[in-house]
Amino acid sequence: MATGETGFDDVTFDLISVQYHALKAGHDYGQYVRDARNAGQDEIAAFFEQVMAEDSARAKQCHEFLRQLGGTDNTQPQQGPA
Repeated sequence: MATGETGFDDVTFDLISVQYHALKAGHDYGQYVRDARNAGQDEIAAFFEQVMAEDSARAKQCHEFLRQLGGTDNTQPQQGPA
């Protein structure tokens, strides 16, 4: 597998990145749901809840792919060519 500037293989890095951003966004969306509910915008709150659920599913799928790739063993920096 090719390695990027980080020393981690590109696919693992990409999956971790997508997982992180999905989880981070999911945390932020909780505030968006509260804001919409406080404004009496239940339809918008439901939209934010849907987006949050989609990001949660995305993060879970990344986790499964990372497990299939070897879990934490695959997240160790790779040695470059000697």
